[in-house]
Amino acid sequence: MQKVFYLKTCGTCTKILKMFDLSDWELREIKSKPITAVELAEMYAFTNSYEALFSKKSTQIKAREIETKILKEEDFKNLILDHYSFLKRPVFVTDKEIFIGNDKKNIEQLKLFFRGNK
Repeated sequence: MQKVFYLKTCGTCTKILKMFDLSDWELREIKSKPITAVELAEMYAFTNSYEALFSKKSTQIKAREIETKILKEEDFKNLILDHYSFLKRPVFVTDKEIFIGNDKKNIEQLKLFFRGNK
């Protein structure tokens, strides 16, 4: 399995996707085809944390007046399943690894991954 979960209206996502050869990857636009509970469970198996998959930059946090400091794991899970913007993105998933988000460290890890898999 090689999947990328991303948002096509997110400039950062599209910039990151252009950095890599994704011809053998399944590209999944999460607004038009939301993440499923099974897919989220697959991601959770790597992280053991829904919070690690949760975007604390989602515009829905302010719109819904959510206090993220009091959320529990089940809350993070339910929010991610409820609205696409709660998933930290992009998410690259393979059979053995997961790369979550757009922070510099994650992008460096992705670069190493792609260099090693040529």
